[in-house]
Amino acid sequence: MSELLEQGAVIVLDEIVRRAVRAHASDIHLEPKRDRMNVRFRVDGEMVEEQSVPLDISPEVISRIKVLARMDIAERRVPQDGQLTLTPEGNTVHLRASSFPSSLGEKVVLRILSGQALIAFEKLGLDPVTQAIVRELVDRPQGFLVTSGPTGAGKTSTLYSFMRLIDTRHYNVMTLEDPIEVELPQITQGQTNVKAGFTFATGLRAILRQDPDVIMVGEIRDAETAGIALQASLTGHLVLSTLHTSDAVETAVRLVDLGVEPWIVANALTGILAQRLVRLVCRNCQELVTLETDLVDEDETILPRGSKVVRPKGCAACLRTGYKGRTGIFEVVIVDDDMRELIKHKASPREYRALLKKRGIPTLRRIGLAKVKDGATTVDEVLRVTT
Repeated sequence: MSELLEQGAVIVLDEIVRRAVRAHASDIHLEPKRDRMNVRFRVDGEMVEEQSVPLDISPEVISRIKVLARMDIAERRVPQDGQLTLTPEGNTVHLRASSFPSSLGEKVVLRILSGQALIAFEKLGLDPVTQAIVRELVDRPQGFLVTSGPTGAGKTSTLYSFMRLIDTRHYNVMTLEDPIEVELPQITQGQTNVKAGFTFATGLRAILRQDPDVIMVGEIRDAETAGIALQASLTGHLVLSTLHTSDAVETAVRLVDLGVEPWIVANALTGILAQRLVRLVCRNCQELVTLETDLVDEDETILPRGSKVVRPKGCAACLRTGYKGRTGIFEVVIVDDDMRELIKHKASPREYRALLKKRGIPTLRRIGLAKVKDGATTVDEVLRVTT
């Protein structure tokens, strides 16, 4: 009987992963319930219910994951992490597994690493003018370029796309990540290991002794890492990194609040990209509707009442969600002399916003509403990610 359950677990797990890959999911959630194991996929940033797994076979499915991910199969009281590879239908799929003990058993989340495929710079969602601005920032021999946004906003994917703009044959490009999401054979990638003492700060110090030209730091998490990264950009390196902040203004304020000397931040920081991901309306089932009220941003009407906008409907092609695929919306700010002065004087967010308004830099919401105007996404979707 146990052998049959084991065989069944192999088939069930392969089928779940196969369906997730086909749906272009980023994560698989296996959640224990009293009468079943709930299965949900994260598709385009949203959770989608899938067919659940019967209770009699669910412990075997979890055990198979733990064995493949080299976790302790007997330990169910503490969270564990691991990596595994499956080959449903002959396709190799790399997964990162994370277990969490709950009141009803262990919940396991599988991150599909092969699903985090490289996105071409031209496909990020930047308009041609902004693309030219960002290319110029990445082409600079030194500086500190940071992407910001909440978890799941696509910050790391943006940095990977920047890597493809750099001539890696003539430059020494090194990264420090947690974890490595996509393997890039033409550069040197490092993965932090806190248990072994290999943190962002220690790793960054070591990279500086490796004669780097370009350094990518997965995330600025503390004052020490921020200080080393900013100093590195002042000494002739191009440093790319990410920060968990809501917009460009919050990013500038946060770097100063971390405790780094304001003059270092002001002189090192060259550009900020605040970003969000919005879902694209499914082209198979979208429908046009008329706006009943004006759409306003900062007292300016962006879309007047009576404008035609798209609305999601839902079909088999988009798993009944009405959306298929995602694109980025970006607020891009080049740090100029005026902004440097504000950073040096630890200016308030209000002062920064007044400067950006004077420079005519549109907000994330305004950029998102421009995509609504183009028929790419919906008003609800833009309001959801920019509030």
